[in-house]
Amino acid sequence: MEVYNSSVFEKMGLSGHQNLFFCHDQAVGLQAIVAIHDTTLGPAIGGVRMLPYESVSDAVEDALRLSQAITYKASIAGLNLGGGSAIIIGNNRLDKTEVLMRRFGQFIEGLNGNFIASTDIGTTQKDLEYMLSETNYVAGLPASLNGGGDTTVFAARGVFYGIKAAIKELYGDDSLAGRKIAVQGVGSVGEQLVGMLRAENARVYVSDMTEERKMKIAAKYKAEPITYSTSFELDADVYAPCALGGTVNPDTVPRMRCKIIAGSANNQLKDEEATNRLLKEHNILYTPDFLINAGALISCYSELEGYGSDRTESLVKNIYNATRHVIQKSVEDEITTYEAAKQLAEKRIFDIKKLKR
Repeated sequence: MEVYNSSVFEKMGLSGHQNLFFCHDQAVGLQAIVAIHDTTLGPAIGGVRMLPYESVSDAVEDALRLSQAITYKASIAGLNLGGGSAIIIGNNRLDKTEVLMRRFGQFIEGLNGNFIASTDIGTTQKDLEYMLSETNYVAGLPASLNGGGDTTVFAARGVFYGIKAAIKELYGDDSLAGRKIAVQGVGSVGEQLVGMLRAENARVYVSDMTEERKMKIAAKYKAEPITYSTSFELDADVYAPCALGGTVNPDTVPRMRCKIIAGSANNQLKDEEATNRLLKEHNILYTPDFLINAGALISCYSELEGYGSDRTESLVKNIYNATRHVIQKSVEDEITTYEAAKQLAEKRIFDIKKLKR
């Protein structure tokens, strides 16, 4: 099989990944992958993403990228969790069944607590409930099952605080009144972010891959609808990518007219080195995604630790200060905000590793 060639081990070595697990159960139609990046801080946690990948290599690539991002996200948020990610190859609308999700739960159970599963693109809290029948290593459960409830509320709130922190650094105060903000992707997180921004009288422009969804959200929150594929070209204070990653890349950055990039999408930068260089050249302030979209992860951590909503809100609110710290470090050290955030995350892991020795 293509994934067992040396290049996979090389990629894992370069990024410091610890494990890559595969599960194939023909009887129930399950093809799944779990990547574990680093467990220095605690057990790996990650979302379960179900998409019809074109190849197993593409799925592996996604799992490796996502799990590394979770390591940084957990570290910089001050959580005692490691980075992981799970992929189920398939169409989440056509192929997903109770049996499939329960079989995946058995796969997670077999990893002996080294990986804790939550939701991601293509999976829901109902899927976690099916998995819960076979394993306790899940987080992000509904409140009715003693879980933390809807994680998207906290995901949106973290991005909201990240935007305010960036506005503060750029303009001297964090008021959003009259600020132009383009939100690309108005799913559950994007919609809640739009609501929070409008509550502060920001001028919000919305786009979505689904035209009907875009128009509905625009009408509901008195926002202005714009074209999805070119939403990053709007002359705005903030471009907030809240759909799929990779929209900030060497092709799009020269066409951007925003001052700040701050959104909930994972892996927003494609070709990170070249893109970071271009962002600096174009004087665009990027708030790293793994820094400001940690709200859902924080909610899951609170659930695992048995914290209440007040403690969760306090941890999410700290994203504001963490974002300002990263921006200030990038200025002082004359490095990109991405590099500054990464250095802070890696330093915490390095320091905690000393304790464990």
